[in-house]
Amino acid sequence: QVQLVESGGGVVQAGGSLRLSCAASGRTFSINVMGWYRQAPGKQRELVATIARIGSTKYADSVTGRFTISRDNAKNTVYLQMNNLRPEDTAVYYCYADVYVPRGTEYWGQGTQVTVSS
Repeated sequence: QVQLVESGGGVVQAGGSLRLSCAASGRTFSINVMGWYRQAPGKQRELVATIARIGSTKYADSVTGRFTISRDNAKNTVYLQMNNLRPEDTAVYYCYADVYVPRGTEYWGQGTQVTVSS
């Protein structure tokens, strides 16, 4: 089992910045990809950014150039630096992890609210 705990959400004005953190515990040696998804009211959960253990990254088009994902494998923590935030970035942000074995197993955090005011 892997447990994920997010922190760093809050309220910020448009154009501002926030940094989210997600600390993993448990069978952390088995984690491959970590990342962030978000879900706005009335919308489906969507990918924000992911980072593999080896460091390769993927971003949603809507956040490319504004958000940066990073990872500290020694601390089992993934970060999301969010700059130039927009009201449409308002959502609950969920930390995500998948593991090598059993293949396809996914874990989710409880979510942290990010609200961007205009």
